[in-house]
Amino acid sequence: MADAPTRTLHEVGEGVFAWLQPGGESGVSNAGVIIDDDGITVVDTMMVRSQWEPFAGAVAKLGLPVRRVLLTHAHIDHVGGTRAFPMPAVVASPQTSALLEGDMPVAAYKAFMPAFDAEFDELAEIGTRQVTHLVTDAAQLTPRIEVLPATGHTEGDLMALVADVDVLFAGDLCFFGVTPLAFQGNPETWADVLDAIADLADVIVPGHGPIGAEPQVRELQSYLRHCVAVARGEEPSIPPGPWDAWPEREPRDQINVERAVLCDQQSDDMPPAMLKALGLR
Repeated sequence: MADAPTRTLHEVGEGVFAWLQPGGESGVSNAGVIIDDDGITVVDTMMVRSQWEPFAGAVAKLGLPVRRVLLTHAHIDHVGGTRAFPMPAVVASPQTSALLEGDMPVAAYKAFMPAFDAEFDELAEIGTRQVTHLVTDAAQLTPRIEVLPATGHTEGDLMALVADVDVLFAGDLCFFGVTPLAFQGNPETWADVLDAIADLADVIVPGHGPIGAEPQVRELQSYLRHCVAVARGEEPSIPPGPWDAWPEREPRDQINVERAVLCDQQSDDMPPAMLKALGLR
């Protein structure tokens, strides 16, 4: 499904839709819609008005009530549009809830994603919705949706499995055709978790990039394992591979390798290259 259309509700299974954004670079994420008997569950909400407004408009045209917003994790490119859905429950992990209750680091967002500089001012003014329902363990959210906690990309990732149509919304545990970003995660743990993810569904909607399946999961896994090998001095550099065509290799290679080093040191510090990208050093 690499050729699935972007910026439209693309049906990937009966009553299950992916909303893909082209490119998948910083600030450009995907979202989803799942229809149950009682209405709609929205999976992630993207970041700024130019992204979430057309998405919310397309959801409204389905003519069904939005009952739930499921947030896969707390990064602003997935949660910034929660105000587009003011009434439904907001479901997320405790880690996501805690981060959404904190101050919004607008200056850092502008430094890291300058293409959205002007829109961040509005986002800071309207803010995001707070989480209303916490998920700490695997749970049957609706008759169709099983929510699965995971770790590796962050400590508070959630995935949404729609088993009856074999579709998984993986959030940022999957980047397909786009360089992943592990600045708050553990690249080794992430790579190991991907073994389980590869077996969960035949259709995987990633947080960034086009729809994929096990081959794309294995490419991501291989890249992350090379980052760990470089961090441990087992390889001099990340070797050639499918990731050579992925955007944003710089500075993400350096960020991911630095994070792997920090994890081996049992440090939860942010990689120096990420601090620099955020304008914090």
